[in-house]
Amino acid sequence: MFPEISIQNAIDPSPWWIQDNTKDYHRGRLIWAFVPHVDQLPYTVTPIGRPEASVHDEATVRIEPLRIGQYQPEMTLPVAGMPCYSGEVRTLYRAKRRPVLVVSEGGEPVQRELTVGKPKSHTSPTLLVAPYYGGEADGSRAGYHPEFLKRVRECEFPQFIGDMLPLGGSTESVLRLDHIQPIGKHHDSIAWTEHCLGEDAMEVVDEWITWIMTGLLPADGIIHDARKDFL
Repeated sequence: MFPEISIQNAIDPSPWWIQDNTKDYHRGRLIWAFVPHVDQLPYTVTPIGRPEASVHDEATVRIEPLRIGQYQPEMTLPVAGMPCYSGEVRTLYRAKRRPVLVVSEGGEPVQRELTVGKPKSHTSPTLLVAPYYGGEADGSRAGYHPEFLKRVRECEFPQFIGDMLPLGGSTESVLRLDHIQPIGKHHDSIAWTEHCLGEDAMEVVDEWITWIMTGLLPADGIIHDARKDFL
C-alpha cells in the first residue's frame, strides 16, 4: 500500500493503520472534524444596527479583516444569541471538514467541586488533533507539488508526515503537525472512523512531535534511521 520510500514502509510488517470500532478518544484515533484555515486572516463581525429597533434577534453587521494591531471598539449593541463581553471580538473563519489525528486526549477531568460558580468554558475538556490535507490535486483542491510530496515521504520536514488514509478519496495525504489545535471533546464536534494508528506507528508520530516541538530528533529512533537511508 505504501511507497517503498516512506516512513510506513520503514516499520513494515508492523501495520500503520489498524481497525478500531470503539468510540473513545485515545491517541492515534482517526476522526473527522471541522478545522479552520489557521494560516488565513480571520474576519471580525460587528453589529452596527437593527432592521427594527425593538427586534433583538436580528442585526445588520459589518464584516472586515481582523488585524491584531487594529483598534477594536467596545460592542454595545446587544444581539440575541450573539453575546460578546468586554475585551472580546466576534470572529469568522473559513473551515473544512477534514480527517484529523488525535495526538492528545486533553488531560485529566477536573473535579466538579473545583468548578462550582465558574464558567464551564474555563475547564471544559478538549482534544488536541492534527489535520490531514489531500496531497494530490483534483477538481476540489490544489494539492501539493509532486516534488514536495516526494521530499515529505523522505522525512525531510519536522512539520509534515506523508500518509495514505484508509478512507478512500485522495491516494496520498499530508499530516500537518504545525496545525495541531484543540477541538471540543463532544459528539457534536467529531465524527468517528473505524481506524487508528498501530502501536509502532504511534511511536513514530510521538518521535515526530518531539522533533517539531524541540527541534531534536532521537538519534536511535526510526525517523533518524529512515532519513539516513532516504536522504
